[in-house]
Amino acid sequence: MKGPVKVAIIGLGGRGKDTYSKYVNRFPEKMQIAAIADPIESKRKDVAAIYGIPEENCYASAEELLAKDRLADVAFICTPDKMHYPHAMAALEKGYHLLLEKPVSTSAQECADIAAAAHKYNRQVQVCHVLRYTPFYQEIKRQIDSGRIGEIVTVQAMENVQYWHQAHSFVRGNWKKKETSSPMILAKCCHDMDILLWLTGKKCRYVSSYGDLYLFRPEKAPEGAALRCTDDCKVKDTCPYNAENFYIRDRLLKGRDKWPVNILNSYPTVENITEALKTGNYGRCVYHSDNDVVDHQVVNALLDDGVTINFTMSAFTSTGGRTMKIMGTMGDITADMDENWIRVGEFGKEPEVIDVRTLATDFSGHGGGDFRMVEELLDDILEDKEPGCGLTSIDKSLESHYLALAAEDSRLNNGQSINMDEWKKQYEVLA
Repeated sequence: MKGPVKVAIIGLGGRGKDTYSKYVNRFPEKMQIAAIADPIESKRKDVAAIYGIPEENCYASAEELLAKDRLADVAFICTPDKMHYPHAMAALEKGYHLLLEKPVSTSAQECADIAAAAHKYNRQVQVCHVLRYTPFYQEIKRQIDSGRIGEIVTVQAMENVQYWHQAHSFVRGNWKKKETSSPMILAKCCHDMDILLWLTGKKCRYVSSYGDLYLFRPEKAPEGAALRCTDDCKVKDTCPYNAENFYIRDRLLKGRDKWPVNILNSYPTVENITEALKTGNYGRCVYHSDNDVVDHQVVNALLDDGVTINFTMSAFTSTGGRTMKIMGTMGDITADMDENWIRVGEFGKEPEVIDVRTLATDFSGHGGGDFRMVEELLDDILEDKEPGCGLTSIDKSLESHYLALAAEDSRLNNGQSINMDEWKKQYEVLA
């Protein structure tokens, strides 16, 4: 088709408004924002003014936009987790290609239904598993495929959630409750499940998992802790989760007014952030919130050919990022995404350390993955490629969701080992 690709952005949160929309600034010949939907009027007006979107194409809800005849070539589904399914299904029925934020859905059956609809309507559906597109993981994949470390036997990986990120997103934020969002192993770590399966080139056969909510609950509150950080809290000077310090002192007053501060208010000032802390969820004491998702979890997976994976997700880290060690029959790979290095150790040889910063010039947005993912989808549409060709097409991305959801079932059943083939049959998901 002739460009640019027309895009409807449904959901103007951190991903829709602050990440994907900005692709237009770099490649206006490839992408044009034709329509938007979000319940917050100020966000709609802001995005409409920046990108010249006519008022009649600015909608207060996804449902209102999707009730109209198709307004664009592709819909970016950036709404809350629980709404991905109805919005994706309605958009596919209207004839949109999709850029679909993860998780695809919070249920295995709905994931399968979206994949079936993509086939029925012959549409591209690209899932936002952005890590596959990063220079970091692309290089690890290249090293594995070169055969330098032989056949992969086992992998250890860790998602360092970081203490403040846990507090912001999973104790005070939108992903704090399983019933209103999704299990944390899905919301945060379907990225990790996906990248581990992609790197190994295997499917999971059995999985078991343990995890719990250890710290962020009332009985763990220090003596003197108030219900809000803005109240007369006796431990605010020593608490690392003090919201006033985190959002205002350590960020806003230092000129750091983007994520996560702008989640509290799109146009942050000391006054409106202070008010948000006094009245909203982000000012609540982390020990007195209404969260219920885990703050630590381990997953053990047995893959094809007896390959094993041990994965740990933990809130209790001072830094964020992902680390891993891949062990093969002829060597190993150790890597740190936050520090941007990869060490390849072939048995009997001096190790090679790769500085990932020399592999690319743009590491913005999930280690450089965000824009590369959007560009691939737009190029596939512009070149009229067959649906399903993308690196994170719906069919290639769902195994990670099944693995995460099965791991959660195992966790809730005291680490019971789950046979993935049997589990998929239970949910009528084809292997």
